[in-house]
Amino acid sequence: MSSPLADLIAGFQDLVAQLPGPLQPLGVMVAGAVPFIEGEGAAAIGVLGGVTPIVAAVAGATGNFVCVTLLVLLGAGVRTAVTAGRSKTARELSPRRQKFQRALSRYGVPGVSLLGPLLLPTHFTAVMLAGAGVARGRILAWQAVAIAGWTTVFTLLATGVLSAVWGR
Repeated sequence: MSSPLADLIAGFQDLVAQLPGPLQPLGVMVAGAVPFIEGEGAAAIGVLGGVTPIVAAVAGATGNFVCVTLLVLLGAGVRTAVTAGRSKTARELSPRRQKFQRALSRYGVPGVSLLGPLLLPTHFTAVMLAGAGVARGRILAWQAVAIAGWTTVFTLLATGVLSAVWGR
């Protein structure tokens, strides 16, 4: 029995395989913009679909980062609009928000950005950081590091799997 995420990944693999060679990185980039697939999943899809590993990694990370950037800018704007004129004491934090605030206090923006993908898509982490009032530039810098790092790791894993299984 397949899951919706597995179906989505298979759909992107089919899409990338059906695109003409020069357009395949664009398919990988689109996959990178999707939460739960992200740059790392998109790069693996591309590598397994025959895209050169470096091209797949750059395309997947770019798609992921462009989407995260848009969400951070939107999230920061929404936060500013919602909190304008409200005092800090008037804001109640939900239990989930309190948990996030504790993680942010404990690990800081670098830790939340680098470790966040183990629990949540970067899209969600970035929006939560924007909602917490972290500066957009700081969020984007650390999200770029996290996306590049995780995408590189998964690209190397996908390339290693291909080498081990098919000798390519």
